[in-house]
Amino acid sequence: MTSELLGLTIEAVRPLDAAAMNQARELQARLTKPAGSLGELEELSVRLAGLSAVCPPPLLEPAQLAIFAGDHGVHAQGVTPWPQEVTAQMVGNFLAGGAAVNALARQTGVTVTVVDVGVAADLPPADGLIAAKVRHGTRDMTVEPAMTRAEAQAALEVGIQTAHAMIDGGARVLLTGDMGIGNTTASAALISAFTGREPGMVTGYGTGIDAPTHLRKVEVIRQALALHGPTWHGEPASDPVAVLAALGGLEHAGLVGFILGAAARRVPVVLDGVIAAAAALTAVAIVPSSRDAMIAGHQSVEPGASVALSQLELNPLLDLGLRLGEGTGAVLAYPIVASAVRVLHEMATFDSAGVAAKAEE
Repeated sequence: MTSELLGLTIEAVRPLDAAAMNQARELQARLTKPAGSLGELEELSVRLAGLSAVCPPPLLEPAQLAIFAGDHGVHAQGVTPWPQEVTAQMVGNFLAGGAAVNALARQTGVTVTVVDVGVAADLPPADGLIAAKVRHGTRDMTVEPAMTRAEAQAALEVGIQTAHAMIDGGARVLLTGDMGIGNTTASAALISAFTGREPGMVTGYGTGIDAPTHLRKVEVIRQALALHGPTWHGEPASDPVAVLAALGGLEHAGLVGFILGAAARRVPVVLDGVIAAAAALTAVAIVPSSRDAMIAGHQSVEPGASVALSQLELNPLLDLGLRLGEGTGAVLAYPIVASAVRVLHEMATFDSAGVAAKAEE
């Protein structure tokens, strides 16, 4: 069964508006520059016009980053040397403004909000924290499903509600962030399930694990895939919410809902790294046209991110060798995305500027 909110959100997602895209292409052709000289910014502006169904699309200010935080039962399998307590400690760091993403957000004018959808510890109330815990971390996916279907749907709804609240509050672009020790393991499992790639091809070194731990991580993912869905390998997963519940994290489910909520409201969502890429694959498996709202902020060094973005046919805007997470890549990419729209608003046309256009050949 699908929850009412999720069902309504799925129904609200619509394809890009062709008329607005054509208007954006025509406007790009009249701006005071050689055709195509702004490269990928031009096509991005066209897609954003199609998403908003108006040309030029709304300026992408203000911007809101949501960091979905949750813990993972698979941590017990020794897939990372970091203690699980770090998740809650880093949430405190975000709320105090001391993390890398906070510094980058201050530089780019992005507002940071943390969503506790599944941290194993009880967090005290704080400014900038949305308390929406579904459960205290997931279960160990090598033993049983990480979540029940009801828990996965509840976390999806947290993400949808977060997107609606931010957009209702004025946000014109949403950015994905995440925090959860062990979440690259769950991400690789989801990416393997949705792409049919072998775990070894999509599993990276996460927070800097050594080679033996990496081998252990790959084997753990194989065990989880074999336990929950041996037929997923090499063929599409037919029930994406079931896959999410079996293998994903609560923060993955929150991110999936966040992406779907943005798509339903025709607001762009800038993806961060491999955790967001895994969530994006899940969202597209649920609603294929939700891809139209997605912008890949950067190319993570995690191999699963490359596989996921390739399947999604999304070209990352930046390639800086990032692997931190938190939303750092999305925050760094945000000014580029916003600039693509501002060009359509503020750049003169040949006629308005009195500049001679290129002669027809």
